[in-house]
Order: sequence, then C-alpha cells, then structure tokens
Amino acid sequence: MEIRPHRTIRRRKTKIIQVGNVKVGGNEIISVQSMTNTLTSDVNSTLKQIKELEDAGADIIRVSCPDEQSTKALKEITKNTTSPIVADIHFHYKRAIEAAKYGAACLRINPGNIGSKDRILEVIKAAKDNNTSIRIGVNAGSLDKYLLEKYKEPCPEALVESAMYNVKLFEDNNFTNFKISVKSSDVFLAIKSYEQLSKICDYPLHLGITEAGSLFAGSIKSSIGIGQLLMKGIGDTIRVSLSDDPVQEVKAGYEILKSLNIRSRGVKIISCPSCARQAFPVIDTVKILEKKLSHIKKPITLSIIGCVVNGPGEAAQTEIGLTGGGNDSNLLYLSGVPHKKVANENLINQIVELVESKLEEKTN
Repeated sequence: MEIRPHRTIRRRKTKIIQVGNVKVGGNEIISVQSMTNTLTSDVNSTLKQIKELEDAGADIIRVSCPDEQSTKALKEITKNTTSPIVADIHFHYKRAIEAAKYGAACLRINPGNIGSKDRILEVIKAAKDNNTSIRIGVNAGSLDKYLLEKYKEPCPEALVESAMYNVKLFEDNNFTNFKISVKSSDVFLAIKSYEQLSKICDYPLHLGITEAGSLFAGSIKSSIGIGQLLMKGIGDTIRVSLSDDPVQEVKAGYEILKSLNIRSRGVKIISCPSCARQAFPVIDTVKILEKKLSHIKKPITLSIIGCVVNGPGEAAQTEIGLTGGGNDSNLLYLSGVPHKKVANENLINQIVELVESKLEEKTN
C-alpha cells in the first residue's frame, strides 16, 4: 500500500538506450542535460565549461558541431571528460559521421534540415559502426517543408509525423539505440506533441521547451512544460534551455526533479515568503544559506519559516527546520523534533553546522 498515493508518478515504460556510460529510459534515473556555448573548436574553453557543468550535476553534455574543426576537436574533448558528449548536428550530415568517428556518445540530428533519406542512412551506418546513439530531435521551428505545406503551421500532428517517419527509417535499418524529442517554444504545442508521441512509441523521450528564454522567464516556462509531462510519467531525460550560463540550466533541471520528488541533489530549501510576523529576516537568511550550502551535492531537506504559523508543521517534514520565535528566540528542529533555541545573530552558522553534521552522519 502506498503511503502517499497523491505523490505517485507512474512512469511510462520505454526501451533503454545507452548514451556513453549513461542509460536512458526504462526505470533508469531521469538524466539532466545541458549544452556548452563555447566554440567547440576551442578545446580548452569547451573542456572548462564541461567541467563546470559536470560539477553542477549534468549527466549528459551536448556540444555544437557546425564545422569540421568542431568535430575534430571531439577527439580531444571526449578523451578528457567522463561525461557522455552529444554532438549537435544541423544541415551537414558529414559532421554527424565525423562526430561518431571522433568519439561522440550520441548524435543529435534534426530531421528538418539533415537532408535526404540517403544521408540519414549514412548517419545510421556511422552510428552503428561506432556504437553511437542518436537523438531524433524534431523542432517546431525547423520542420520539413512538406509538413508545413500539409499542416499549414507547426502542430502536434506535424511534429509527431516527422518523428515517426524517422523512427520507421531507423527501425527498417535495424537501429534502435535512439531517443526522440519533439520540442517547441510554445508550451502547449510541446506538451501535446510529447503526449501524442508517448502513446504510439516506446522509445525514450528527451524533454525540453526549446528557446525558453531568460533565466527567470525560461525557468518558469520550462517547469510548466517539463513538469506537467513528468507528472504524467512522460520523459526520460531533460534539458532546460535558457539564455544564460548553462550551469543555470542544470540547476533549474534539478529543481524541477526535486519538486516532483523524482531526483534529489544538494539542499532542498522550503522557505516562506516572509511577512510582518517574521521573527528573523527570512529572505536574506535564505539567500545567504543558498550560497553557503551550494557546494553540497548530497540530498538533504531544510525548512526556513519565519514564524510559528507553519514553522513546526514544515519542520516535521524536513530533516532540519527553523521556526521563528519571539524575543530573538528561534527554534531549530532535527527530523521534526525540537533541538535547541537560537538567536538571530547565530542562525546562519548554526544551520550550516547542522547541515554538515547531518550529512556526515548519513555518510557514516
């Protein structure tokens, strides 16, 4: 019997594919992806950004391969990173063949611009020869002309038809090590496309709202689109697309997964918005704690509530809790049990110490 059935997500069953050392699909963890924005041919800069993304928790990292210099750079890049590297290919099918040869774990190809059937078959052969997976990356902004003529504009049916045409092509050539995305910057279009696709095939799905926008707007837009799909059990790997430092994409991705109790990394802070009842400066406290605890990778929950209205209740649901109290007498909780009173001036240091102590306990 489920303790909290209202939290249960029944994940769609899919095939499992291998992207380098990461499995995608089935009951495997939902992986978080991002993409570098350096010149891929600048190996040192690209490796530096890859390391930053790995430190933030990225499981799979994509690099753009618009020219031969970029694909050749993959040989050095893949030798110096442990993360699977996805080569992002548009227009030039030969770049996909080169990328597979030089060590890419996955090729992202766009059916709308990769070219003819014969070219796709050459890419499939290169993927087979080099044990490379593929993402069929359909995008509403670059659909095949025949689909735009048929449907007049991007719509779920057009995106799904594009994906399924390529699925058949891949299957007819005995290649099944692939995942699919049907992205759009329109949240409604993306959600409906993924829903339709999930009903007619069992390949892993890469979720994303493409070109979502700035850090603030794009994170909200992505959480609505990706979050809704994940709650329905749809999706096996995610990328939050932001016009910002790619590290922020990884952080946003994990926040979406944490919010749905799918996957945890680092400190999950539950905090109130603050009001006249707050017994300590909630907003500043949370900002400082986020910075001081940002190095933590192991999951732990922390509640920061400014008064006794909801403080004890939230503390009961987290590993460490703080509830504001009168006369500079706030109460710290451990696993829902009152631990000790603490004055405002000692709040930050006391909480940081407790978090680190609790994590050490867990490790031992």
